[in-house]
Amino acid sequence: MSKTTVPYRKMSGPTLSDRGTEYSATQAGETVIWDVISNLWHPQENPDGYVSLGVAENALMHSELRDFLNSKRLLEDRSLTYGDGPTGCKPLRSILSSFLNSKLNPVMPIKPEHIIATNGVTTAIEHSSWALANPGDGILLGRPYYRAFIADIGLRTGVKVVPVSFGEIDPCSPSCVEKYDEALNESNQKGVKIRALMLCHPHNPLGRCYPKETIIELMKLCQKYNIHLISDEIYAFSVWKNTIDELKEEPVGFQSVLSIDTKGIIDPGLAHVLWGMSKDFGANGVRIGFLISQNNEPFLKAVRTCGLHSSPSSLAENAAAEVLGNEEFVERYTKTNQERLSEAYAYGVKKVKEHGMEHVPGVNAAFFLWVNLGKVWREKHPEEAGKVDGEAITDVIFQKMMKNKVYVVTGDAAGAEEPGWFRLVFSQPKDLVDEGIKRIAEAIS
Repeated sequence: MSKTTVPYRKMSGPTLSDRGTEYSATQAGETVIWDVISNLWHPQENPDGYVSLGVAENALMHSELRDFLNSKRLLEDRSLTYGDGPTGCKPLRSILSSFLNSKLNPVMPIKPEHIIATNGVTTAIEHSSWALANPGDGILLGRPYYRAFIADIGLRTGVKVVPVSFGEIDPCSPSCVEKYDEALNESNQKGVKIRALMLCHPHNPLGRCYPKETIIELMKLCQKYNIHLISDEIYAFSVWKNTIDELKEEPVGFQSVLSIDTKGIIDPGLAHVLWGMSKDFGANGVRIGFLISQNNEPFLKAVRTCGLHSSPSSLAENAAAEVLGNEEFVERYTKTNQERLSEAYAYGVKKVKEHGMEHVPGVNAAFFLWVNLGKVWREKHPEEAGKVDGEAITDVIFQKMMKNKVYVVTGDAAGAEEPGWFRLVFSQPKDLVDEGIKRIAEAIS
């Protein structure tokens, strides 16, 4: 053996950091979803694969976006350099500011310097958490919630998500604010200092928009306790007409936090908005998101220091600029997308009703059906249900569905206040929706 050769020996102790060891033994990253994605159903090529109605993707406009981008020249010499730096090239931020000014009707015009580009809204969420809260601090999050908020907010930052329960109160109504207030005070008393309130507007998984009155009351709450309001508006332009639910009144439309005059309500430096291309333009894989903050330069400076870790690729920037800078394409795309989402929701509702599944009506945004499969399963299997603890019903149903090769997000993962709820994505081709709901029905029959 060479004198310079180090003999191999098995390490007797852990070689990872404490956090690395902790997360290597858990499923903090939700590995199940990647197992599903690696074996997806196809009617001809892979009929025995998993049908996924669990990933928040809109496939209804893929061909239109693909054809548009394929007709563009997305790679220039400058695209092979670092360009203008890691937080968004100047042309894109200029185009985005014009786009958002025309679509969101902000009280104060959005300027390019108000915008930081990231490789997805996921990263913008994490950056916000990192810059606004210390490890051990908390961020309020209403239930149910987008499940990945847990990891986005706290996995690497050490910030704690503080869930807010509403009981019988409508989580989107002005009355919900008292529950946020209670949760904030309870958390502070336990030593977890609340630093921000995270809003998903339009809501994932409920598919509703917050009324202006609710947003104003939440702003007042944030001002009262000097905490930040972070509004994730990633579904801002995926709002559509509900044509199937029998409703006493039309669902509330979308109004951005940036369109509300904050004078006398909240310090504008406490209000921030996130948006990206993934949902409204069906481009999850492009990986580009934006943080918009108009009155807090220290916050923007702090986030810019993270830019090297989250820079979008030049191809993603160029693709976003081509899309958002083409007003004719945006208008045509958005109109058609909203029409197709409306039709897809109506179709999804019809299919779940055919199988006796109960959904929460009143949806007019995003891609989701919030369905009570626990109720159906208990009705079909009263003896078995009697032997299962109420809290365990969700997992029992989930395992039955996975065995039947259909994947949806559980209410447990989304912070549901009652067991048995699941989130189904309807923004997929009809044959996939048909197959998915058929398999769900088989699993719980």
